[in-house]
Amino acid sequence: MDRIIGIDYGRKRVGLAVSDPLGIFASALDTIHSAKIIDYLKKYAEKENVTKFVIGYPMNMDNTPSEAAADVDSFIRLLGKHFPGIPVETEDERFTSVLAHRAMIDGGMKLKDRMDKSSVDKISAAIILQSYLDRHSDRNGPCPVPVDVPDSMMSNSSRTKRRR
Repeated sequence: MDRIIGIDYGRKRVGLAVSDPLGIFASALDTIHSAKIIDYLKKYAEKENVTKFVIGYPMNMDNTPSEAAADVDSFIRLLGKHFPGIPVETEDERFTSVLAHRAMIDGGMKLKDRMDKSSVDKISAAIILQSYLDRHSDRNGPCPVPVDVPDSMMSNSSRTKRRR
């Protein structure tokens, strides 16, 4: 099954997320020590068909790459070396840590668990990947309404679109 891997790269830890086979939803996958990330991804790619890597790219508020961007650039080159057939795309990662903390609070995660930086990293990776998936979901237009769905089960807006 096809999977897209979301990556929140850091010098110490790498947060990982994975898409569902349809490329609609992102789920937090794991947090791995940076020194072990390539081995982890190779093992994962043996089990699943990885079609793309989406890496969070650190940007400043003025849209220039931050200091950490050099580390991400090096990691992108490393990925290209080890996975030459898998494309790599970047996604702006500004505010992902803030959003990850907010998601943990909203999800009812206890303070002790929210202090675990590995949780923040993999949730940040999921946010990065979900952002990418959302931006690329409408390339083929809206999902058509199946023919066999009775009108009584559709919303008014769907019925209107179907009749056009």
